[in-house]
Amino acid sequence: MVKKAASEYNAPLVFLPVHKSHIDYLLITFILFCHNIKAPHIAAGNNLSIPILSTLIRKLGGFFIRRKLDETSDGKKDVLYRSLLHAYTEELLRQQQSLEVYLEGTRSRSGKPSPARAGMLSIVVDTLCGGTIPDVLIVPVGISYDRIIEGNYNSEQLGKPKKNESLWGIACGVFRMLRKNYGCVRVDFTQPFSLKEYLDTQRSRHLQASLTLEQILLPTIIATQYGATFIRPDQAVFNGEDEDLNSRGLSDEPWRRQVIADLAKHVLFTASKSSAIMSTHIVACLLLYRHRRGVLLSKLVEDFFNMKEEILSRDFDLGFSGNSEDVVMHALSLLGNCVNVTSTNKNTEFIIAPSNTVPALFELNFYSNGLFHVFITDAIIACSALALLREQAAALLTEQSSSSKLLSQERLIRRAAGLSHFLSNEVAVALVSPSAEHQEFYTFLQRILTPVLEAYSGAAIFIHSLSSPMSEREYTHQLFKYLLIRTERGVAAYGESATHYLVKNTVATFKELGTGVCRLELSSTFTPQANRNKLLHYILGFSLL
Repeated sequence: MVKKAASEYNAPLVFLPVHKSHIDYLLITFILFCHNIKAPHIAAGNNLSIPILSTLIRKLGGFFIRRKLDETSDGKKDVLYRSLLHAYTEELLRQQQSLEVYLEGTRSRSGKPSPARAGMLSIVVDTLCGGTIPDVLIVPVGISYDRIIEGNYNSEQLGKPKKNESLWGIACGVFRMLRKNYGCVRVDFTQPFSLKEYLDTQRSRHLQASLTLEQILLPTIIATQYGATFIRPDQAVFNGEDEDLNSRGLSDEPWRRQVIADLAKHVLFTASKSSAIMSTHIVACLLLYRHRRGVLLSKLVEDFFNMKEEILSRDFDLGFSGNSEDVVMHALSLLGNCVNVTSTNKNTEFIIAPSNTVPALFELNFYSNGLFHVFITDAIIACSALALLREQAAALLTEQSSSSKLLSQERLIRRAAGLSHFLSNEVAVALVSPSAEHQEFYTFLQRILTPVLEAYSGAAIFIHSLSSPMSEREYTHQLFKYLLIRTERGVAAYGESATHYLVKNTVATFKELGTGVCRLELSSTFTPQANRNKLLHYILGFSLL
């Protein structure tokens, strides 16, 4: 697809990969070279501008940009820098040169795509709309690793500062890569699409006016009962009450920002959807959320096979092949010390269990998140169904009516929409089947989201201690310490709920809900303890905790 597009269309290609490892740059360039496709110019972070490596990156077509395009040391917009970068990028595209841009801005520390930073993408869009070039072909790229060569990001997830890249560190990484087995890498190039056609489509469709998380969810959380009158999630969308934006173009700044943000999300979703599922992803996910207390190897192999079939039925690709038992053993060897293997002394059967140490749980969570995008929709529905069933059970206790597991389609959709909005910093009439097989999978889906919900519920408990304003950085540090202590003392049901990226996401979400702005303090809405308790109750309603 990419080779055909490169040869037939008179337009530069812009490759937009997910970012998992430093060798992403090398892999994409090498693959394109092997297929006689022009290597792209790579927009690399200036943290990689170090001796020798910077020369190599430039020879491969790379150029270095600031991690945050619009900010200077004093926090103001650097108009000159952005103008120079815009002119350089525009000239590359005018000369039909391809680009490679990492929208996440940094390697994922969670195993899931990070929120997009659309600075470079906005320059590409502005260049096209300025008439300098007739079109641009966008190519989302999915990348999956059995095991990343960086080893793990546990030190950063434990709250330690990120180490600056150095030549010595890179040399050690190369040496480790040559000594150890890191398994396979899978790179998937998706169907290129025309940026011009995409923008034309956005101009001709009705774009919904964006609502803040506070506008969407606060009435739901604060309402005394969920049946009360309030603006439900997406109610404006259902009722068609949004401002008509059809006639707007990129000269309209709010519309421009929304279109670019939507494009960035669409690209990351497509790249993530195309990323192959690796054996380590499945094994880590099964051990954490189905067999946390251990499982016989034969049962793990059986569940691995069933999970593989489930993934294929959902139209996701696999990055491995072969006999399930061999593949599971391969994955266990790659996961190393994160997994404990013990013998039962009975027919030489082995028991496999995840290690309970905090670093091991963090690392297993990183790989299990490779499955997050496969089941996230189902998991949200499962947790929403759980919340509604709990409400129904509570109502039954007061009304003494007959029990039923039949759920209203509208209520389930709205509850799921609310949870989906709440977790935005992370991606029919429903009858809950009573069969053991379906119930087991239903519980598995709920457990996938439980560490995330546990982090948010812990943060909701912690805001009770917010007695005076403090900086966001200090609050994040204090919240992280609180969640980590809960994990180390065995209070947390899921130790991986204390990862630093989850802590930062909870702070971002609570800010959007209106708990604070630049300096964090409780807003007037959450000053009453009753409302803070309602926030906690809302989160726990979805969780198995």
